[in-house]
Amino acid sequence: MSVGILGTGSYLPERVVTNVDLLALVPDADPEWVSRKTLIEARRFAAPDEAASDLAAHAARAALRRAGVTAAEIDYIIVSTSTGDSPQPPTSNLVQHTIGATGAACFDVNAVCAGFVFALSVANGLLQAQPDALVLVIASDVYSRILDFGDRRTAVLFGDGAGAAVVGRVPDGYGIIDLELASHGDANDLIHVKAGGSRLPASAQTVADGDHYFRMNGRGVRDFVATGVPPALDALLRRNEFKAEDVDHFVPHQANGIMLQELVDAAGLRNAHTHLTLPWYGNVGSASLPVTLDDANHNGSLRDGELVLLAGFGGGMSLGACLLRWGRG
Repeated sequence: MSVGILGTGSYLPERVVTNVDLLALVPDADPEWVSRKTLIEARRFAAPDEAASDLAAHAARAALRRAGVTAAEIDYIIVSTSTGDSPQPPTSNLVQHTIGATGAACFDVNAVCAGFVFALSVANGLLQAQPDALVLVIASDVYSRILDFGDRRTAVLFGDGAGAAVVGRVPDGYGIIDLELASHGDANDLIHVKAGGSRLPASAQTVADGDHYFRMNGRGVRDFVATGVPPALDALLRRNEFKAEDVDHFVPHQANGIMLQELVDAAGLRNAHTHLTLPWYGNVGSASLPVTLDDANHNGSLRDGELVLLAGFGGGMSLGACLLRWGRG
């Protein structure tokens, strides 16, 4: 049985924060420097009353509408997030309640920026066991709430948003061909939020020390992507008797524009159409991949039968890639 994407959707908050606007939050973030070093020109920030579940619900409704499916028909909801509404309950349960998907079993996954592909792999497994099921896979992150705006290296990169996909049975010859997942726990210190968990519970002292902020070793992450991602993509393609030249569309996690240029060259994907939303939305965490996939889908770029390669990578360190044949048949 083949499993594929029946519809996509996304949601970006209304507030646009340009590189010039960012100066009010990050005084030493020279707009020209940000643009040159990252290729980011703007990002979206959630409104004060918007949380990850709100963004996710908007994206979910769009995906359901485009798939021609109602919330009541959904059997499972998987939400990928590292910035959930709260430690408990699962953000997916809040989304279920908001959209009225009362028959869906719900759970969250956290593989940081690789989370959408990890969630897609879980959906694929569920559907192999229950071919007639429908799975709503959502990635939603609100990084503006955990950024240290005194740290120019990270504060300029991130924005907020959500992307979603309805996943279900598709005709043979379409849909997911294979997935590649990898975790590198020895590099867990490259991206982290130190406080707020069971090892270092939130307290007045952790707040004073800034330990609840997102931290990232940018050079270490860049090295991880350069050395770890191209071999993983190559292994996925070779295992399925494809070459990089066969890929029609490359949809990567939107980490940093310069990094992505280097990744495309290193992976031999120069002939593929690499899709970017990073200039307008920045790095939207695990949502950046499905937001970009939705953009590619609805601007008419993806054609029936074309080969699409998805790649997510982020904290953990985690890496996920998915090779699929686009279309519903």
